[in-house]
Amino acid sequence: MLEFQTPGFQGYSTKYSPFIDSRLAVVAAANYGLVGNGRLYVLRLTSTGIEAEKWFDTQDSLFDLAWSETHENQVVVASGDGSIKLFDTSLDEFPIRSWHEHKREAFSVHWNLVAKDVFASSSWDGTIKVWSPEQAESSMMTLPTASCTYSTAWSPHSPSVLSAVSSDSHLRIYDIRTPPSASNHQAQCIPIHAPRYVASEALTHDWNKYQEQVIATAGVDKLIRTFDLRMAGNGPYNILDTGHDFAIKRIAWSPHLRDIMLSASYDMTARVWSIDVGSWFAPVPLADEPSGGGGPSSQGGGGGREVGCMSAHTEFVTGLDWCLFGAEGWCATCAWDQRVLVWDIRSVMGPS
Repeated sequence: MLEFQTPGFQGYSTKYSPFIDSRLAVVAAANYGLVGNGRLYVLRLTSTGIEAEKWFDTQDSLFDLAWSETHENQVVVASGDGSIKLFDTSLDEFPIRSWHEHKREAFSVHWNLVAKDVFASSSWDGTIKVWSPEQAESSMMTLPTASCTYSTAWSPHSPSVLSAVSSDSHLRIYDIRTPPSASNHQAQCIPIHAPRYVASEALTHDWNKYQEQVIATAGVDKLIRTFDLRMAGNGPYNILDTGHDFAIKRIAWSPHLRDIMLSASYDMTARVWSIDVGSWFAPVPLADEPSGGGGPSSQGGGGGREVGCMSAHTEFVTGLDWCLFGAEGWCATCAWDQRVLVWDIRSVMGPS
C-alpha cells in the first residue's frame, strides 16, 4: 500500500489518468469543504512511493474531477462556488477555462468516454450541464433534475446517454439525441427506493463497463442497488443490504471484471463486492412471458456478496478509482484523514 498526505486539505475525489499509468489526480478541500480553499493535486507513482508533480489552489472547495479523454494534461474540476474549471497540468497557477453557471455547489463532473469532446457537471442547484472544453462562453445544454444532484455520469456505451442520481431518491436517464420537449431529454426516471424502502438521498452511481443496461446506485441508506434498465419498472434487480455501517459516498464497477465493484463509505472503509451479473446477459423475456419480477436480490436469491474490506483510513472515505493499466486489482482511495492510498484489492480479499 502506497500513501500520500494532503496536510490541511481533506480529500473528496481521486481519478487515475486514462493516458499515463503512473499518474493520478486528487481534489481536496480545507475545513472539510465547509469554508475555505480547494486544491487539485497531480500525483506521480514512483518506485519509492507517491510524489506530487504539482498542485493548484482555488478560492473555494473542490468536490470532484475528471481527466480529459482527448488531452493527457487537462483536468476539469467541480467547485463549491458553482464554477467548473479546466486546468492544464503542463502550465502553472491558473485554469485555462472557468465557467460559472451553476447557482449552487458543483458536486460532480464526468467526461464523455465515447464522444470524448464533451463533459457534464451536476450541482446542488438541481441541474446537469453539458460542456465543451472548446466553448469558452457557456454550457451547451442544461438538463433539470428538480433536486440536489450529487452524481452524473455518461454511459460508457453511448455518446449521448447521460445519467444522474439526486436527493429525491431517483435515478434519471437522459438521451441528448432526442428532440427537446417537455421531458427535457429525459428517457427514464426510476424511483431507487421502490417498492418497499423509504426514500433517501442517492449519492453515487456507476454504469457497468460490460453490460450497457446495468447500472448501480448507492447513498444514505447504506444499500447498493443494481438495475437492469430494460426492466427498471420491476424495481432493483439486486440489493446488497449488508456491509457498510454508514452512508456510501462512491461506487465504481471494475474496468477489468464485469462482476466486481468497489465502494467507499462514511464508515471509514472501502469494500470490494462480487455481484452476479451472469443472468443479465440472457435475452429479455417477451412481453407475454413472465419476467420473474426484479430478478435475484438479497431478499430472494442473493446475487452479490462482500469479498474484501480495506479499513486503513481513519476518516470518511470520499473518493475512489480503479487503475486502468497493469494488474487488474489496483485502485486508489482518498479520505477526510488527509491521505491518498493506492492499494491492491487482492490484499484484502479472502479465498474465493
